[in-house]
Amino acid sequence: MSLVLTRPRRIRGDLVALALLLAAIGVGFGFGIRLSGSAHFPGAPSTFGEWPVLAQWLPHVGPGTPFAVMLAVAAVAWGQELAQRLSWRRALLLGYATSVLWIFSLAMVDGWQRGVAGQLTSQDEYLSAVPGITDIGVMLRTFTSRILDFQPDSWTTHVSGHPPGATLVFVWLDRLGLSGGGWAGIVCILVGGLTAVAVPATVSLLGKESLARSTLPFIALFPGAVWIGVSADGLFAGVTASGIALLALRTRLAALAGGLLLGFGAFLSYGLALLGVVALTVCAVTRSWRTLGLAVLAAVAVAGVFAWAGFWWFDGYHLVVERYYQGIANDRPYWYWVWANLACLALAVGPAVAAGLPRAWRVPLVAAAAVVVLLADVSGLSKSEVERIWLPFAVWLVPAAGMLPRARWWLAGQAVTALMVNHLLLTNW
Repeated sequence: MSLVLTRPRRIRGDLVALALLLAAIGVGFGFGIRLSGSAHFPGAPSTFGEWPVLAQWLPHVGPGTPFAVMLAVAAVAWGQELAQRLSWRRALLLGYATSVLWIFSLAMVDGWQRGVAGQLTSQDEYLSAVPGITDIGVMLRTFTSRILDFQPDSWTTHVSGHPPGATLVFVWLDRLGLSGGGWAGIVCILVGGLTAVAVPATVSLLGKESLARSTLPFIALFPGAVWIGVSADGLFAGVTASGIALLALRTRLAALAGGLLLGFGAFLSYGLALLGVVALTVCAVTRSWRTLGLAVLAAVAVAGVFAWAGFWWFDGYHLVVERYYQGIANDRPYWYWVWANLACLALAVGPAVAAGLPRAWRVPLVAAAAVVVLLADVSGLSKSEVERIWLPFAVWLVPAAGMLPRARWWLAGQAVTALMVNHLLLTNW
């Protein structure tokens, strides 16, 4: 009798969570549009553009539309079956291929130039600064002196807003002959797609193979793919997720490699230091304190190399906080974004993740990711644009979807969410 009563209750909980998600999105958009251009908020945009998602209302289709739709139909029809039937390595390989194709096809809805090649080349982005960096040593030694705005040699918005590791990735690509927005976009897609391997692999290595297999189609068809292929944050997600997965392997070499990736991740974006909560959770669940020690050692070594080269992380962080409030963030009201950010996140993770959270709060990885999101939210340093900024955090919430019954229907909801966002809104990323 208890089993009969438990299942309807849990299903009702899923639906309640979904209703709350839809309400958050609706209120976030409705309230934001009403605020837009309000005399009470002179800093607000005069047209719908960032309340709460940084985008414009513009229904459209593009070259990637038929491929995205066909891939979504195929993944919904056969994804769960293949994830359960194939060997684990083949399932992960298929998941990665699906993820890369999904990210690319969604990006191509806006065409090659706007969807892939042009996103990282605007005047505020990393690639605009690459031609002026002729000496990496000088760049690192003088990096903090150029963070603040309103000086002749200030870094562009995205370069100044991140530690130098983010810009160095694109400088290194340029030195390798992979210059330009096309190569940068392709690298972001290929590295971002690694989340579809790293997240389920970590879940499996923590002793939950059944959940890992159920999670695989959901992370491969992740709605946040709308932003993974067109922003450096997708690359950040792939790097840090791979680092956490390596920690779950619990070998000396993997621990050192994972620590190096996570250490470098902290020099890709200041906020990624919060992923230490997820990394610590992995080590705690596996009770592998040797792994934690080796990973910390490797991460400290990365910080040491940057410090030796002339960049001290904490100096950069304090200056970035000051720079943050020199710009539009000063006009974005905290009281709105502290909850509207969650509406942005809801679109990125999709309805299945929201519905699965009541079931998954005891899953350590999901709980750790939720803590990270809350810390980032209350900090006040993530006001707007979190649909891309929080991608490295959001991917660790996806296992919640793997706990749902009727997985095919929920997977379809994930696909529809991504397709609607990408075709109804012209996103800035």
